[in-house]
Amino acid sequence: MYSDVLIISDLSIGENIKLLLDRPDGAYCFRLHRDGVFYVREDLMKKAGNVARKNLISIGTCFGKFQKGGKFRLHITALDFLAPYAKYKVWVKPSAEQQFLYGHHVMKSGLGRITENTPQYQGVVVYSMNDLPLGFGVASKSTQECRHADPMTLVTFHQADIGEYIRSEESLL
Repeated sequence: MYSDVLIISDLSIGENIKLLLDRPDGAYCFRLHRDGVFYVREDLMKKAGNVARKNLISIGTCFGKFQKGGKFRLHITALDFLAPYAKYKVWVKPSAEQQFLYGHHVMKSGLGRITENTPQYQGVVVYSMNDLPLGFGVASKSTQECRHADPMTLVTFHQADIGEYIRSEESLL
C-alpha cells in the first residue's frame, strides 16, 4: 500500500523500495499523518503511538504531502533518501545549476546529460555534474527528443530543489 505513494509522485525507484524499508540500521516504514507521508523507523513509530494524534506534529522525515485535489507532491526532504535509487536522472551544467536552484526549468543548453531511455513526463532526479543531487523534476522530452532539440527548449520541468530549504523553511516539516 505505501509503495504506491512513490509511484504517484512519478519518481520511479522500482524494486529499490525494498532497500528503503529493510535497511541494515533497522526496519523503516511509511506512515500517513494528516495529509503528509512520513518515512520513519518502526521502533520510533511504535513509541509515537503513545502520543495523541492531535498533539503529534511530525514523525520521521516528511516525504511529501497530499494536496487538496488528491495529488501527491514530493518534498525536497525526501531527496537524500530517493536520489541513490532513482532510475532516471538528469545532470545540469554548472552554468544552469543556479537557475535550477532558483526554481527555473532546465533548458537543453543547460543539460549536461540524461539517463538513456528516459520517457517523456517521467519523474527524474536532477544532479549537478559533480553528482550532487539538486532536486526533482519531470522530463518534458524523452532522451531521443533531447538529442535533436533546440538549445532553448525546456527539457526538464522544475518540481523541487534544495534551495527550498531557505526559500520555504517555514512550510517544510
